[in-house]
Amino acid sequence: MMTYDETLTFLYESMPVYQFSGESAYKPGLRTSIALDNLAKNPHRAYSTVHIGGTNGKGSTAHTLAAILQAAGYTVGLYTSPHLVDFRERIRVNGEFIDKEFIVDFVRKYRDAAALLSPSFFELTSTMAFDYFRHSKVDIAIIEVGLGGRLDSTNIIAPALSIITNISLDHVQYLGNTLEAIAEEKAGIIKRNTPVVIGEASDDNVRNVFLDKARAEYSNLVFAEKKSLYYNAVRENGVWKFISADFGEIEGELGGLAQMKNSATVLASVRELIHLGWRINAKNVKDGFANVTKLTGLMGRWQTLSKKPTVVCDTGHNVGGWQYISKQLERASIKYGQIRMVVGMVNDKDINSVLALMPKSAEYYFTQASIERALPVSEFAALAAAHGLKGNTYDNVADAVAAAKGDAADDDFIFIGGSSFIVADALMCNK
Repeated sequence: MMTYDETLTFLYESMPVYQFSGESAYKPGLRTSIALDNLAKNPHRAYSTVHIGGTNGKGSTAHTLAAILQAAGYTVGLYTSPHLVDFRERIRVNGEFIDKEFIVDFVRKYRDAAALLSPSFFELTSTMAFDYFRHSKVDIAIIEVGLGGRLDSTNIIAPALSIITNISLDHVQYLGNTLEAIAEEKAGIIKRNTPVVIGEASDDNVRNVFLDKARAEYSNLVFAEKKSLYYNAVRENGVWKFISADFGEIEGELGGLAQMKNSATVLASVRELIHLGWRINAKNVKDGFANVTKLTGLMGRWQTLSKKPTVVCDTGHNVGGWQYISKQLERASIKYGQIRMVVGMVNDKDINSVLALMPKSAEYYFTQASIERALPVSEFAALAAAHGLKGNTYDNVADAVAAAKGDAADDDFIFIGGSSFIVADALMCNK
């Protein structure tokens, strides 16, 4: 019998992992996922689900909604990706990681039969998550789309509610190189007679994609940004305070600028869940917003790692995310001394568009994450130089972080990011 460590090695080495290798692991289509689901006797049918897609904000929205439902007394499953430090981050119940024994037993039980289907890592782990939630007798599971929507492995579920946070250009080699094409793929999670909340859709063509799909599926569609979900939103000392229409004053623990939009999406989603019969009151909503990280274990969203100097990490990795990060860095440059940027990216992103949003007055510590998809640091630094960004190169994140801290005064600000995997390596160093 395999140990837990041997089981993880099997999962990582015997099937393609998109997190590490990218395109070679991308396997669109639902045939294998349906076959695995049938093999496990359709575990996702044992509980209610909420399906969350979109380009940015899926993780924050999923974790905040899970925290609210936990505060309401429900047993809540949460399936997200990628993980940052521990594989088990992907699959949680009430914030607790999946049991190691369950992972070992699941792989032992299904590895031979699954081998005939040649699943990807994500296909098999999605089935594992669904099975664990049934085993844990959850009331509801929050399921985050892996990539896209229409052909994503998670799209076999029949959710009580679908949520699409926003649309921006990302994964264009798989989803299309226009906002409308990407919206078509994301809209694939809209199901018949199932309400859907759209967080942001400022583009008319994108809105029409969602409206057309919702009409075809007889689904009630809510644009969160069109609803008066809060009357005022103020960010004080890194904390959002909202005067909401339904639940009074709310204090949000997650302090990133993007959380103003994400919070509207969450509030619209809670309103829909209440309409569906879920028992959620104002105290539950306030407790969930105020205690997201405690209740769910969320990491990497404008997360402060240390003070003197202040060190913050954020997993934003595309233009949609960096539109907010760049504004926060502008604000940090007023409050703090020198801005120091520990940054790297993966090789399948719109790198130049992100670099254009990075502050030119900062000191840079260019690096690369410990995955195959990482853009080599020499290439990244050369691209950055063309945007007027200057600094030194480091072969790994640990060395880059150490150098930034060594150079920093107590009132400096160190940012770590550019990629989820840069943040993951930094969190490993910070353990």
